[in-house]
Amino acid sequence: MTGTVVVCGAGTMGRGIALVSAMSGFHTVLFDLDGGALRLSMEYARQRLARSSGDMSPDEVLASIVPTTDLHSCIGDVVIEAVAEDLGLKASLFNRLAEINHSDTVFATNTSSLSVSAIAERVQHPERVCGMHFFNPAPAMRLVEVVKGRSTRDDVVEAVTELARRMGKTPVLCHDSPGFIVNRVARQYYLESLRLLEKGAADIPSIDGLMESCGFRMGPFRLMDLIGNDINYAVSASLYESLGRPERLRPSSIQKDKVERGELGRKTGKGYYEHPASDI
Repeated sequence: MTGTVVVCGAGTMGRGIALVSAMSGFHTVLFDLDGGALRLSMEYARQRLARSSGDMSPDEVLASIVPTTDLHSCIGDVVIEAVAEDLGLKASLFNRLAEINHSDTVFATNTSSLSVSAIAERVQHPERVCGMHFFNPAPAMRLVEVVKGRSTRDDVVEAVTELARRMGKTPVLCHDSPGFIVNRVARQYYLESLRLLEKGAADIPSIDGLMESCGFRMGPFRLMDLIGNDINYAVSASLYESLGRPERLRPSSIQKDKVERGELGRKTGKGYYEHPASDI
């Protein structure tokens, strides 16, 4: 696959996906209504590129990213949305972009908690919608879940899978289901750790330290701060509701309080830990 990749949303995930796309040789359009978020994304790209090596020079990679606040500039072969976890917002964005893109454009959603099929049902030509779930930080994490919705065409799945490979990722195909694969399996890593904290069985550094000593690269609380407590809590809440509210998947009130106080982790400077400005 060659051509243009459009990434919508210049938050933590979007800026990482855009950088991966540009480093893989794709002309990349990065869209966000917030010009400040776009400026931060370009600075993020400069900092990451200064610490990495590749076939392209940092200047070549940066020149491949076109930041824009103009939706009508978002024309490409593949559109990857990484906007807020709101089904209506995602579907509306895809519909607006379908009006200005060609009939073969693929629409990929990076959702981590919503049904790909439910998004597609609200979009013109739902057969062109597929899940492409990256993990944070996108430049470092190799896995991409390619999620086939009920209406997704096989050739669209193949195109998204090939795109992931071109980006140096390891694509894993799964059918649309709550939490897909990774978030479904990993949920207890977070929830049981939060329950231990609720019961006073251990404190945050102890839980993280013990899990890291067992071979996990990051303890659950450090990982939740990296992902973002808002994102992590939204996934927990979505799984809890979609699977019939089983007690084992009940979201934690501790994390809910963190979200309500805006203590989202690295991106806000505070979560379960304090984070320096250089991490934000």
